[in-house]
Amino acid sequence: MMVRSMFTALMLLTFSAPSLAEPTAVTVRVIARDAKYIGTSMGGVRVTLRDVATGAVLAHGLTEGGTGDTQKIMQAQGRSPDRAGADAAAFNTSLDIAVPTHVELIAEGPLGFPGSVLRVTQQRWIMPGRAVTEGEGWVVEMPGLVISPQTSVADGKVAISAKVELMCGCPITPGGLWDSADYAVEASLWARNGQVAVAPLAFVTAPGGYEGSVALPGRGSYRLVLFARNIRTGNSGVTEVTVRAD
Repeated sequence: MMVRSMFTALMLLTFSAPSLAEPTAVTVRVIARDAKYIGTSMGGVRVTLRDVATGAVLAHGLTEGGTGDTQKIMQAQGRSPDRAGADAAAFNTSLDIAVPTHVELIAEGPLGFPGSVLRVTQQRWIMPGRAVTEGEGWVVEMPGLVISPQTSVADGKVAISAKVELMCGCPITPGGLWDSADYAVEASLWARNGQVAVAPLAFVTAPGGYEGSVALPGRGSYRLVLFARNIRTGNSGVTEVTVRAD
């Protein structure tokens, strides 16, 4: 009787004890749409991993490293190509989880260009002790284009020069992998009652240099919106600045 009681107590203790967390390695990479990985050269991407059920943050950090092997990435084929190499930017972490966990990934970047930062999210289940590192790891795609403008106001118009590049910093050049013939850039002025002027910007110099001007309809403060897009793939980016005509 005593032996049976001891056995029962041991079994209850075994099944009621909390599960022990297992370190679970995770590699996160963020790849720019139409291009390469976003890493150190662009200020990195802020990565947050959180438990969907509880909202608890499991890990956070930045992607660090290079943009990756151009040939390996741009010539990758198949349904699940392994585009990552030793130079491909990543955020590496280890999660302490004890049960199958529904995880949300939040990626915000590129942090070096605040006017072009976008946020993407993705979810997946992660098993304790089962690393998420095979191939590219957990990869999310970041759409968009980075636009860095400079403006000046004179003679009733806004003169604009802007550098346009992929979210990874990849260059737009004539006849290049990111051919300037595939990109269109325009500038528009907006007031409280909507758009008041629009004009195209012309490609003038590599990499990604565009220039043009927009006529000012009168005195006042305006939003100048620069819109760049790839006319073949539809990938696009927007940034805006405030201009004032006195």
